[in-house]
Amino acid sequence: MKQQETVPPGPRVLAVVNQKGGVGKTTTAISLASALALLGKRVLLLDLDPQGNTTGGFGVDKAALPATVYDWLLGSADPEAILRTTDIKHLSLLPSNRDLVGAELELVGLEHREYLLSDRLRTVTPAYDFVFIDCPPSLGLLTVNALTAADGVLIPIQCEYFALEGVSELLSTIDRVRQNLNPNLEILGIIATMWDERTNLSRQVHEDIRSYFADKLFSVVVPRNVRLGEAPSYGKPIFLYDSRSRGAEAYLAIARELLARVTPVPEPATPGGLS
Repeated sequence: MKQQETVPPGPRVLAVVNQKGGVGKTTTAISLASALALLGKRVLLLDLDPQGNTTGGFGVDKAALPATVYDWLLGSADPEAILRTTDIKHLSLLPSNRDLVGAELELVGLEHREYLLSDRLRTVTPAYDFVFIDCPPSLGLLTVNALTAADGVLIPIQCEYFALEGVSELLSTIDRVRQNLNPNLEILGIIATMWDERTNLSRQVHEDIRSYFADKLFSVVVPRNVRLGEAPSYGKPIFLYDSRSRGAEAYLAIARELLARVTPVPEPATPGGLS
């Protein structure tokens, strides 16, 4: 069995990434952040997607926000001015809306533009055990900033046709960031989403994902679940909308598996008298 990694001190910063839309990326970010908070971890969820779906998923009126991640990134607002509590204890949100579209253009002319998010997070992260970054469905500067700031990447992949389409481009981007910007970046896990046990296609695609990513694939799959799809329209994470749903059970199990992956294994006790 592969030995568990040694975890560096401080919070784990995890980017939830897939440049394909509709793969369950935002659902994964919201659900895992919520699950870890329910397990007692202090969690910050950062909405880095200009669509603001993570923000809306907590019932926040995106259009009415006086300041967002955009203002924080560009230096016109302190994090305290935009940080919001949620209905889940230990879980906080840095919200976003369409204003963030402008950040891609404004970042281009800045020096060290790839490190902007990393620099901003330094003043925020000490208060948390985990920081989740919901990335936009693209491989632009916002996603590169997230990968530069993160130490781990979580990639949701749907168990549907063309599931692995574009994955090589994403992996190439991760590798370039690792080589040039963030040598500590690693792929922490692959999450199979939209699993339909009734179809041979889901089973075949899941096997393809497993053969491609081996032990990076989480053992629990996220089923195609109506309740997961309904929860955002009510402005609630799945655990507040239907905690007994199959989707909620799956994400809670994945959260426990994630904790096992990032928790260091204790060194074996040294026999008395030996060094």
